[in-house]
Amino acid sequence: MKSHEDKEVSAGSDSAEFWKTRRVCVTGGTGFLGSYVLEGLRRRAPAQIVAPSSEEFNLVEPGAARRLLAEAKPDLVIHLAANVGGIGANRVHPAEFFHDNLMMGVQMLHESWKAGVGKFVAIGTVCAYPKFTPIPFREEDLWNGYPEETNAPYGLAKKMLLVQAQSYRTQYGFNSIYLIPVNLYGPRDNSDLETSHVIPALIRKFLEAQQSGADSVVVWGDGTPTREFLFAEDAAEGILLASERYDAGDPVNLGSGQEVSIRDLAAHIGRLVGFGGRILWDTTKPNGQPRRALDTSRARERFGFVAQTSLDDGLRRTVDWYRARQQTGEPT
Repeated sequence: MKSHEDKEVSAGSDSAEFWKTRRVCVTGGTGFLGSYVLEGLRRRAPAQIVAPSSEEFNLVEPGAARRLLAEAKPDLVIHLAANVGGIGANRVHPAEFFHDNLMMGVQMLHESWKAGVGKFVAIGTVCAYPKFTPIPFREEDLWNGYPEETNAPYGLAKKMLLVQAQSYRTQYGFNSIYLIPVNLYGPRDNSDLETSHVIPALIRKFLEAQQSGADSVVVWGDGTPTREFLFAEDAAEGILLASERYDAGDPVNLGSGQEVSIRDLAAHIGRLVGFGGRILWDTTKPNGQPRRALDTSRARERFGFVAQTSLDDGLRRTVDWYRARQQTGEPT
């Protein structure tokens, strides 16, 4: 499929008009998803893009958000900054994931309202959904139960951004929107086995096994859970379309509409890498949420977002990126 560089990034003159005067601040712009959002922004050519690093502005600390907004003076804030990780990292750092994400979100949105920012785009997480949400996940089901336990602290911290966004819209008329991306993947993602998400972890395991001649790879859980994955470049496009076109308080899913079991995902990545050995399932490790698949109709209807990258194409591009990095000795 075509990349977003090969397509029109705007819907015409209205889109160009929207962006040309915008001063945009992207928190988390130096991160994985942030790198794609910044690429999409540069193609749209707003008046200003500010993407501070966490070293410049640690948004967990009181006063950092206020200082950032005073310097940047944005009229659009896209809040991507987050402390994230896979199941393993969530199990080891639940307090940090809750505190850091809650403090960053609450302070950034509040200070944006106080500073007179025109629009605030809050990025939530699929981990906010209840553990046993009916398939496909519809935004109306968001409050119908408690999240899956291993990532509930992170999910609930991010979910509070929705409560805050809707509250500030009701009381102050603040234009704050809330997007819920499903599991992301793609080149540039973190592949540290202690903290990474499932796709980069699997790619690294299979590549290392293939290169070392190992006859097996161990994968967490029993392989039965399902997940939906969204290519990071597509996620960035969805965020920017919503930034431009969506101005309501209802949360909106961002996904690909393609559900796959972890067992099938692992086998597919193994084939792409060229690993011919066995996959061993460590059932002492948690599966996480039993199923994940989103209803993406609201994003299509409200601001015209439809994911463009198939899982097969996205995985091939991601594997190629990791393999190239390994061959050149660059960190992944």
